[in-house]
Amino acid sequence: MDLEAWSACLKVLSDPTRVRLLALLEREELTVAELAGITRLAQPRVSTHLAKLKEADLVRDRRAGVSAYYRFNGDTLDPGEARLWEALRDSTDDPLLRQDAERLPAVLATRAADQNWADSVAGDMERHYSPGRTWEALARSTLPLLEPGDVLDVASGDGVLAELLAPHARRYVCVDSSARVVGAARERLRKYRHVEVLEGDMQALDFPASQFDLVLLMHALTYAERPGQAIAEAARVLRRGGRLVATCLGKHEHRAAVTPYGHVNLGFTVKELRRHAEKAGLEVTVCEPVTREKRPPHFEVLTLLARKP
Repeated sequence: MDLEAWSACLKVLSDPTRVRLLALLEREELTVAELAGITRLAQPRVSTHLAKLKEADLVRDRRAGVSAYYRFNGDTLDPGEARLWEALRDSTDDPLLRQDAERLPAVLATRAADQNWADSVAGDMERHYSPGRTWEALARSTLPLLEPGDVLDVASGDGVLAELLAPHARRYVCVDSSARVVGAARERLRKYRHVEVLEGDMQALDFPASQFDLVLLMHALTYAERPGQAIAEAARVLRRGGRLVATCLGKHEHRAAVTPYGHVNLGFTVKELRRHAEKAGLEVTVCEPVTREKRPPHFEVLTLLARKP
């Protein structure tokens, strides 16, 4: 951010009422009437401050019937703005903020009595918690539908994906280049007798050809100095009809942001990823962006699905 942008950000956050509103909206999506009820401020005053926060892109809203729901737009903050907000929020111990937090549950209870939960979050449901409704629960409930057969999980990390998929596989092999990470994965997965966790190089897999029905390269290729070779090795160890699933970052220019994570390249274009797979002899069924992060620098994630003919 330049000095003018910093000055504008500081000016917005210098008002105590706007800080109160942001602290509430970071916790929960709320209407003007609900915010007024919690803060004991007049609705026109709340609306005026919300307009300034929207102008600064710190708050966004959505329509649900006749109501407008506001929420904190933290996804748009750059790292400096995020640190500033976190410092302000975490270092402030103000009676008004505590009172606001204490009044929030009663307001939400009133809302729940007036309308059912699903209606209140319609069109935005994935952002809201309800008891037992989590992404992990969804994954664990639907994974039994899969029959992955013999699986090779390349750059498998500490086995978090393997823990989900392994119960449904006939054989599951994890490979990672870090001895420490391999040790952690072995500890996590030790209850599964059909799971192996090995130390190895994704660009020179220590397996004979045609051993696996499914090879996973989940965020592995950004750690590969020769990503084409990593995909070629994955293709080599696949059986005929076997599938490769890969995810990776789209091409970007934010080296400083990924260097701390050990990335050795700056992602791929769809064309580059497809070319690597086709050069390895695979038939590409899907190669496209699947998501784009809302928080700067807005990393894009690509997915590759391919089959060995």
